[in-house]
Amino acid sequence: MAGKRQIIFLMTDTTRWDMLGCYGNGDMHTPNLDALAARGTRFERAYTCQPVCGPARSAIFTGLYPHSNGGWTNSVALNADVKTLGQRLTDAGVHCGYIGKWHLDGGDYFGNGVCPPGWDADYWYDMRCYLEELTEEERRYSRVEGNPVKPEFTYGYRVADRAVRFLQENGGEDFFLTVSLDEPHGPSLCPEPFASMYENYEFPKSANIWDDLQNKPPHQRAWAGENLKRDADALKLTPRYLLGCNAFADQQLGRVIDAAREMAPEAMIVFTSDHGDFIGSHALSGKGPAGYDEICRIPLIVAGGAAQKGRVYPHPVSHIDLAPTLLHYMGVASPTLPGHDLAPALAGGAEPVDEQVFFEFGRYEVDHDGFGGFQPMRAAFDGRYKLVINLLGTDELYDLREDPCEMENLIGREDTAAVRDALHDRILEMMNRTRDPFRGYYWERRPWRADARPATWAYTGYTRQKETEPGEARQLDYDTGMPMVEATRFKKV
Repeated sequence: MAGKRQIIFLMTDTTRWDMLGCYGNGDMHTPNLDALAARGTRFERAYTCQPVCGPARSAIFTGLYPHSNGGWTNSVALNADVKTLGQRLTDAGVHCGYIGKWHLDGGDYFGNGVCPPGWDADYWYDMRCYLEELTEEERRYSRVEGNPVKPEFTYGYRVADRAVRFLQENGGEDFFLTVSLDEPHGPSLCPEPFASMYENYEFPKSANIWDDLQNKPPHQRAWAGENLKRDADALKLTPRYLLGCNAFADQQLGRVIDAAREMAPEAMIVFTSDHGDFIGSHALSGKGPAGYDEICRIPLIVAGGAAQKGRVYPHPVSHIDLAPTLLHYMGVASPTLPGHDLAPALAGGAEPVDEQVFFEFGRYEVDHDGFGGFQPMRAAFDGRYKLVINLLGTDELYDLREDPCEMENLIGREDTAAVRDALHDRILEMMNRTRDPFRGYYWERRPWRADARPATWAYTGYTRQKETEPGEARQLDYDTGMPMVEATRFKKV
C-alpha cells in the first residue's frame, strides 16, 4: 500500500448489531459510529466466532478460531505458540499499541496488568491497570450499576484519553492501535446525561420474546428457567444503563475518531464488538451457548483506507476474516489462516467473500461452575440457513429468510434435509481443517443424519499436524522421527 500503514481498531463489549442507529434502530444514540459508517463500509451481517468476551477476542487478535488458539473459554490463555496481530505487525516494523480490555492472558475478568509481547508497554492499559489507580472504596463503587459518576472516573474515558495521546505522539508513523472499551458491558457505568437517556425507554420486542423453547435444546430451557413462566405480553424490556452506556461509549470513541482526523487522517478505522446481549429474546439472558443472532451478530464498520464510502455489504462475514484483512492492508505476509481477506468487499465487490461463516461455543468461563458449564457447539450460517450442532443436546436449523426471529427449529424436516446436511458437511470439514481438538465421530453421528458413518475409534484415520510458519522448525513425523512431508496424512496403523 502507498503512504503510511495506519489502522485504528475500535472495539466495545456487548454491543449487538441493532444497538447502533446505522443498523436501523433510530432510537439508538450513536452519532459518531453512525457517521463512521456513512463514510465507510458497513457489514450488514457480521458474526462473532464465539459469543463470549475472551474467546471472541482470541479469534479477532490471532485469526484462529477459539478452539484452535487455546482461548476457547474466558480465563484461559492463548496457546504459547500462537501469535497475535501485535506480534506479527511489530515484527514487520509497525508500532502496535493496545489500550483497553484484553481478556486473553488467562487471568481473571480484569486481566493481570502485564503487557503481552507485540504491544508497546508504554501505552498498555488493561482493566487491572485501571482498578489499581482507584482506592478500595472506588473499586467497589465502580462495580455497581447505576452509581453516579463523572466521565473521568470511567474506564472508557481513561482508555480514550490514552488513545488520543497515542495518536498525538505517533500519528506520523506506521501504527496499529487497538482501543478496546469494556463499556457498555455491565455494570454499564456512565455519567449524565447518558445514565438518564433511556430512563423511560422500552426496547422493542421481537417475536422471539414469546419463544417457549419447545423443540429447542434442553440446555436452553434450563438456562431460561423461571423466564419460561413470565407473561411475555406484559413484559417490558428496559435495559436503561446498557443503552445509556452504549451511547457513552460512542461518545468516547468519537473522541478517538476526531483525534484521528487531525493526527492520522489517512488511517483506516475499524469498529466492531465482541458479541451481543439477548435483552430478553428467547427467554434467555446475557450471552452463552446459543447461535441466535441476538448474541452472535455484531456490528462491523470499516472506514478510510481501502473501504468504499457509504457501502453496505449484505453477505455474512466473520471476525475470523479480520486478521487476514488487516495484515493484507498493512502489506504483511499472512500465515495460513482460516479466514478470508475482506478487501474485495471493501472495494465494492458484490460477491460473497465467505461461502458460510462459522461460530462455536465451548464454555463460558473456566472459573465458573455456572452458565451451563461445558456446552460444546459448532454452527454455520450461509446467509439464509443456520445450522447449530449442540453436541450434548438437540440440534437446530433455522431459515432466517422465512423466520428471521429463529423461532421454528427445522432440524428434522425432510424438505430442508439437503441444505442441513450440506451445512453439516462444511462444519465437519472446518473442524478437520482447523485441527479442532474436540473433533470426533460424535459430531457426525447426529440423530437426523441418516448417512453418517458408523462410530469407529479411528474415525477418519488422519493425522493433522500443525503447519509451521517461516523460521520455525518443521514438526516431526511420529512414525519416522523425520520432518513431516505432509501435515495432513492418513495415519498408518
